[in-house]
Amino acid sequence: MQQQQADVAVIGAGIAGLAMAYHLAAKGKKVVLFERNSKAISASIRNFGLVWPIGQTAGKMYERAMNSRRTWKELAAATGLQCQETGSLHLVYEEDELAVLEEFVQAAPANGYACELIAPAQIGKYTQAIKTAGLKGAMWSDTEMTVNPRQASAAIAAYLGEQLNVTLRFGTAVNGINMPFIETREEKWKVEEVFVCSGADFETLYPADFAAAPLKKCKLQMMRTIPQPGNWQLGPALCAGLTLTHYSSFNSCKTLVPLQQRFQQEMPEYVKWGIHLLISQNGAGELTIGDSHEYGPDFEPFDKAFINDLILQYMHTFLEAPVYTIQEQWHGIYPKLTNGATELIFSPEKNVTVVNGFGGAGMTLAFGTAEDITRHF
Repeated sequence: MQQQQADVAVIGAGIAGLAMAYHLAAKGKKVVLFERNSKAISASIRNFGLVWPIGQTAGKMYERAMNSRRTWKELAAATGLQCQETGSLHLVYEEDELAVLEEFVQAAPANGYACELIAPAQIGKYTQAIKTAGLKGAMWSDTEMTVNPRQASAAIAAYLGEQLNVTLRFGTAVNGINMPFIETREEKWKVEEVFVCSGADFETLYPADFAAAPLKKCKLQMMRTIPQPGNWQLGPALCAGLTLTHYSSFNSCKTLVPLQQRFQQEMPEYVKWGIHLLISQNGAGELTIGDSHEYGPDFEPFDKAFINDLILQYMHTFLEAPVYTIQEQWHGIYPKLTNGATELIFSPEKNVTVVNGFGGAGMTLAFGTAEDITRHF
C-alpha cells in the first residue's frame, strides 16, 4: 500500500468539505480531499443555490453567513461560477404577515440586518414577477445571492486542485482512521488533522458517535421549470408569508405567534409537511421552486405528488411568470440537529473533527463556519 503525507485530510467533497479544504489550503496547509463518490451528488447539489443571510439569527450566525457571502464572491471571481447578487423579497398579502415584517424591519438596524419595508406601490422597482392584487407590502434585502449548486461543487473542487494544490481523491472511500494514519483501498496517508464533513463517512467511521448525535434526517422536495422565454428575469429571489415561520431570524418577533397559529388553523397540511416557498432563477433562465421538510430516520425513495401540488398552489398565489412548465422534480436529504444547535462540530478522537448538521443552510453557512474553525491554523 502506497504511503503519502499531508498536513490535513478532509473527508467529503460536499459544500462543507470544500469550505474546509478551501480555508485550510488558503492558509498554506497541504490538504488531501477524499470523496467516496465520483462527484458531489447529495444535498450540496440538490438545493436552490441560495446564500440567504437574512434568514440567519442575528449575531454569530448572521456574521458567518455574510462571511460565506464574501467567500462565494471571491470564488466566483476566481472560477467563473454563477453568482448573482439578486437580493430577496419577502412578499406579504395578509395583515398579520405585514405585522411580522414591520416588527422585524424596525428592529433590523440594532440586529445588524440591512433591509427595508417596501410599499405595494413601489414593488415594481424591484420585480415584475409578482401578483400585485392584495399585496400588503414586502421586505427588501440586498444580501441574498444565487449560485448554481450543480456547477459550484465541481468548479470549486477543480479550483482547489489546480490553484491551491489540494490533492483530490474522488471515488475514494476512507476505510479507517487510526491517527495519524488514514487508509483507503489503495493508499495510506499520514496527516496531522482530519475533518470529517460527510454524513455517510461520519456514520461509517464513527458509528457509535453518529448514533448518539442529536441528528435527524430531513427530506425536501423541489422542482425546476423550463427556461423562461425572451430573457424574462425573476429579479430578486422571492418568498412569501409561510417563509416567515421557517427561518430563525424571525423567531424574535412577538407578532410571529398569531401568524403561526393562523397557519396551523388555515393551512395545516403546509405546516405538517414543513412547506414554505422560495423561488430563484439560475443563469439558464430556469426557476427553482420549493420546498418541503419531512423528518424521519429514513425515507421512501419516491416523492409525494401532493406535496409538489401544495407547493405549486402556494406559488400561484404570488408568482407571475410567463411559463410554469416543470421539467424536473427531485428531493434532497440533509441532517437536522434536534437540540436547537446550528451545526455539529465535535472531536470523536484527538485531532479528528466532525463538521456536520447545517440543517439545509450549508450554502449559506459552510464557508463562514469553516473560516471560524480554521482561525487557529
